[in-house]
Amino acid sequence: MDSSARSGATGSSNPRAWIVAGVAVAGVIVLAEVARRRRRWLRGKSSPPPYSGAFCDRLELAPPPQPPPPAARQQLPDLTFAVSDNFEIEGYVAGFGNPDWKRTHKAASHTAAAVKALLKQGATCVGRTVMDELGFGVTGENLHCGTPINPASPSVVPGGSCSGSAVAVSAQLVEFALGTDTTGDLRIPASFCGVLCFRPSHGVVSTLGTLPNSHSLDTIGWLARDPHILSRVGDALLPAAACGLKGKRQLVFADDCFELLKIPNQKTVDVIENAVRTLPYGFQPPKHINIGQYISSNVPSLKEFCEPSTKLQEGKSALKALCTVMLLLQRI
Repeated sequence: MDSSARSGATGSSNPRAWIVAGVAVAGVIVLAEVARRRRRWLRGKSSPPPYSGAFCDRLELAPPPQPPPPAARQQLPDLTFAVSDNFEIEGYVAGFGNPDWKRTHKAASHTAAAVKALLKQGATCVGRTVMDELGFGVTGENLHCGTPINPASPSVVPGGSCSGSAVAVSAQLVEFALGTDTTGDLRIPASFCGVLCFRPSHGVVSTLGTLPNSHSLDTIGWLARDPHILSRVGDALLPAAACGLKGKRQLVFADDCFELLKIPNQKTVDVIENAVRTLPYGFQPPKHINIGQYISSNVPSLKEFCEPSTKLQEGKSALKALCTVMLLLQRI
């Protein structure tokens, strides 16, 4: 056998040659798959799913006509809004984010009180939005209805539980949206989707006609892109606005809480005070308090949860008390 034949036989039986060839073929396959997935992603980006997956029910509840003078003008004319899937609407079944719940429950005989109040002020409800199943979740993902696409960052979750409401507002499908906030269910998706959110104190807005997650914590709130619209919705829903009550405009700094930050307390205060000076409404000079002392003086029922300040770093005692109370309320 000549030398060329011997070298060919040696090369064909060399395992290193086969490894190099295998790696090369694998690399070609991987590059082809990456290119295919990128083309598919670009096609999907050019034609996003309708409504960004925000809605689970499309409907239209038109407001009553503007009453003639001397009746007051409606506060929310020509504005559209959506509500989470735990708001009851007459003639429809609230799914609560779960198809089994929707299948085993009857259509509502009444519309939620908050929805009625908004309709009365001229707003139009255009649908119910996706939420975490039964309101348990902070990611906004729903196995049954699908996860709404976060318009602010499509590669990340929208946050929950009221994910659909935040996505509908962020995607400019509605001017504002309602949801219930138990332990961040509105605030979390608002921050994820880049919209504004307002959660009033517990019990201020009637929860009549909403499916509860926790009676002692559920609070109706709303989301909007425009702070002016956020304020107008508050004027329609908050009883203090209807009564014409006006409190003084003043920022209160809980100094003992700010001391827990890694940055100097005064630097934070200066930044906030400078921002306040740019607001169009006049604010009184800021007030500084110790929240631990405030709780002990004004909320006697929480005294037993506060430990002496000598045992804990100043400020942490009050925060620990509030956290303990919240955990106990969740168990109710």
